[in-house]
Amino acid sequence: MSSSLSWAHPLVDDWFTSRFGTPTEPQELGWPHILAGHTTLISAPTGSGKTLAAFLACIDRLVRKAVAGELTDRTEVVYISPLKALGNDIQKNLELPLGEILQMAGQRGFLMPQIRTAVRTGDTLMHERRAMLKCPPHILVTTPESLYILLTAERSRAILRDVETVIVDEIHAVADDKRGAHLALSLERLEALTRRSPVRIGLSATQKPIEEVAHFLAGNGRPDPIVVNIGHKRSLDLAVEVPATLLGPVASNEMWDEIYDRIVQLSGEHRSTLVFVNTRRLVERVAHHLAERMGEEQVGAHHGSLSRKLRLAAERKLKDGQIKVLVATASLELGIDIGTVDLVIQISSPRSIAVALQRVGRAGHWRGAVPKGRFFATTRDDLVECAALVRAIRQGELDRLMIPDSPLDVLAQQIVASCAAESGRPGSGGSASQSGQGDSVLDLGADTRLFSPDGWNENELFALVKRAYPYRNLTRELFDAIIEMLSEGIAARRGRYGAYLHRDRVNSKLRARRGARLAAITSGGAIPETALFTVVAEPEGIVVGTLDEDFAVESNAGDIMLLGNSSWRIRRVEGKSGRVLVEDAHGAPPSVPFWRGEAPARTEELSFHVAELRQEISDRLPGVSPVALSSTSAAVAETIAWLFAECGLDEAGALEAVQYILEGRTVLGAVPTQTTIIAERFFDEAGGMQLVIHAPFGARINKAWGLALRKRFCRSFNF
Repeated sequence: MSSSLSWAHPLVDDWFTSRFGTPTEPQELGWPHILAGHTTLISAPTGSGKTLAAFLACIDRLVRKAVAGELTDRTEVVYISPLKALGNDIQKNLELPLGEILQMAGQRGFLMPQIRTAVRTGDTLMHERRAMLKCPPHILVTTPESLYILLTAERSRAILRDVETVIVDEIHAVADDKRGAHLALSLERLEALTRRSPVRIGLSATQKPIEEVAHFLAGNGRPDPIVVNIGHKRSLDLAVEVPATLLGPVASNEMWDEIYDRIVQLSGEHRSTLVFVNTRRLVERVAHHLAERMGEEQVGAHHGSLSRKLRLAAERKLKDGQIKVLVATASLELGIDIGTVDLVIQISSPRSIAVALQRVGRAGHWRGAVPKGRFFATTRDDLVECAALVRAIRQGELDRLMIPDSPLDVLAQQIVASCAAESGRPGSGGSASQSGQGDSVLDLGADTRLFSPDGWNENELFALVKRAYPYRNLTRELFDAIIEMLSEGIAARRGRYGAYLHRDRVNSKLRARRGARLAAITSGGAIPETALFTVVAEPEGIVVGTLDEDFAVESNAGDIMLLGNSSWRIRRVEGKSGRVLVEDAHGAPPSVPFWRGEAPARTEELSFHVAELRQEISDRLPGVSPVALSSTSAAVAETIAWLFAECGLDEAGALEAVQYILEGRTVLGAVPTQTTIIAERFFDEAGGMQLVIHAPFGARINKAWGLALRKRFCRSFNF
């Protein structure tokens, strides 16, 4: 028996030892705190076994109950993943250990029922959802949005009442936006529903500041969470690839051909290669060109606009070694186990240090492996950014998460959902009694007052909201203003609308009006809604994926387009139903669809490193002219050697980066940094005046500044 696993049941201990030998550092350090029931955040590099660190204690508890004959049909563990694909993967990786432990139990004479898992996401089929309600899984894998629906829908709330552990994976991916605020409120609603406070476990490979992420996980006004910080640094094999053709302001077709040929060469040297790009359009384009060179059966495509069936098929093919290259967007960025990926290629900068670490970490996703990543620069500006990115990673830098403070739109959603769920509470004729669990109001312990069929008490609801970390600074005045808006509605020309709550001011009670639950379930979440058309393959009627509305409307019958690395001939575009009916075009030359507004923005931290690298190159070469630039010069040779050591550039790439910085310095008179902002005015070919402000601060600052400048120009020049 392993000393680190002395707490585990012999079946669990023997299974783990036979599979892995010894525990990893995050497992050894995390288990004591999880077993003690503390809120625990485990921060460790990708591939270090932190997911199993969270799950094994839960599996052990379920195995003990199963062996003792105490395992009942109730959900005890909820695993929350920011990606639907990640949830499917975790279920597969859970079924393997659970199946092997069950087999081992049978061999040793234990009578042990099966420990069941299930996935509940937007992809889950209706018959699977019904089966889940009829016979709840012991471990439920879901997303933040689906958890919200489970908490709000009448029948599904009952299966969450027995939850003892909540695992939030890749917590950094949601903490810094409104999805995180939404999830934080859902966790508080879950806590109010359960018999006792569930143990919260958070997992992440890249987060800064780690203490704030831990408090986000724990909630406000609770004991300090435990942080198991193994660090995000790990040995990485990183380099920047530059085409033989000189880089310019945009990538030429010739240059793209060189990039494709180089990817084919690199993939031939490795078992399997994952190629990341920044947009869905580029996924289709790159996969198509690689398939022309390697054969369609060797290349797959994976992005969020493909149907669940196509995404799962692509993941399975890569994992089983049926394809050599899979081209993907952020849809495969997080901790999905996709087999033995040897190499990750990133085309253009991912615009974020944390994203780069996540993506490169997909390679070598096993114990002791060294992840290998290659960044392909497509423009001169991109070259400097990729170099700065590699340098930032080697220095151990991370992007800082900015947790939104009290987003009110999310708050309004969750208040309506909480009040709409009242009819599903015990004592009000809802799901608990219908499910046969027979819980009465008196059985629910300290939080009984929250379960009144007369509605939510306003003070109790405010206290619940304040326990969510993003709402720790929410004032009562602001909360009351939201309540007033939701109960009074919004004044419009034809009367008032949007009144979802009935407010009893005498008793300080809130109840949902008719239609509130439907509005909460159909309009919940913080992912922006986009106008998409569903692509349906005929005659089978199979959903292939989705298209941007603009692309769909501009398409005509007979057009051939690319989706999922396959050519489809459009038969009909149905505007009213939002469908595009297609048929197999049997490899005919296609056009590549587009999706608007999806390119990522550069982070503040990476922008700092870009500015610092520009200045460093300039300072190393004072007075050197780009015209007289020569790699035989001592100063230039020294700078090239420094760029190779610090930034992963080869000699040709380093020389191009130096040339670019020196040319810019000659034209602008200085190098743009975070302390030197340069405004450049020029006239375009049509004679129109253009103004470029060189300000490397990142999207968060530049977008706000750009909007403010636009408004000032409009007022100043009256246009």
